[in-house]
Amino acid sequence: MTKTIDLNLLHALDVLLTERSVTAAARRLGLSPSATSRTLARLRVATGDALLVQAGRSLVTTPYAEQLAERVHILAQETRTVLTPALGHVEPALLNRTFRIRANEGFVTLFAPALVAEIAKAAPLVRLCFVPKPDKNATPLRDGTIDLEIGTTGASAPEMKSQLIFRDRFIGVACKNHPLLGKPVTPQLYAACRHVVASRRGASKGPVDDALRDLGLRREVVAIVPSFLDALNIARNSDLIALVPSSSLDTQTNRANSLQQFELPVSTPELAISAMWHPRLDSDPGHRWLRQKLMATCKTSS
Repeated sequence: MTKTIDLNLLHALDVLLTERSVTAAARRLGLSPSATSRTLARLRVATGDALLVQAGRSLVTTPYAEQLAERVHILAQETRTVLTPALGHVEPALLNRTFRIRANEGFVTLFAPALVAEIAKAAPLVRLCFVPKPDKNATPLRDGTIDLEIGTTGASAPEMKSQLIFRDRFIGVACKNHPLLGKPVTPQLYAACRHVVASRRGASKGPVDDALRDLGLRREVVAIVPSFLDALNIARNSDLIALVPSSSLDTQTNRANSLQQFELPVSTPELAISAMWHPRLDSDPGHRWLRQKLMATCKTSS
């Protein structure tokens, strides 16, 4: 007898390997964390592998899961394509439309030039309008005020569609002659420095503070700024240590190599940067074309 295969498991495996978090995967799948845990258990039985295992406070993939990840993602996409009604064709050269994209300043600085150039070449009648991202409120996506959002997925809008663009991680950054550099950076030395943090909400604490607290340490935050680029600029001109995503420190932001990065002495969660959109636009030919161009451009530029 042929064994019946539940294709929902393929989609769930794709999401779990992408998010590497049962809680985050549950939000995308529209399930409870307990139901997602049971799905992971079924996948472990089906594959004969643990797939995701605990590493401190987070989950990491097994070697077998690492081998599967890209193949599973392609298969899941192909399955969704087969089971989705045929989509209309779009002719980029004739597409006359304005797309509003909500993204933080760092993303716009790093990726917007290449994306605008690609869009202008392929679709000269298309306009890209980048708007500020003061918070993660999903209302603009729901009411159509914006067409696409770039950032980390949240729990406030489980119905939103999303696609991973790239993974990022936090690093420490200091001016090149900072006394912390040139020797192993220990948690004690790191905590003893003065710090600048970036937060749209004005929060002074984050994952790195949780990790330091577990070691009985506390850092001194003396400046809070709205964006990571602001934090880098302050670090460039002071003795403050900045905590930023690795992608934010490129040749443009690190003018004349005035800044030097270092690995954090404590572990912090990985950042999954995704494109998010409302389900009503999922099958829209023009929007689908924009998403494809965005993914290709970011992959080339990152």
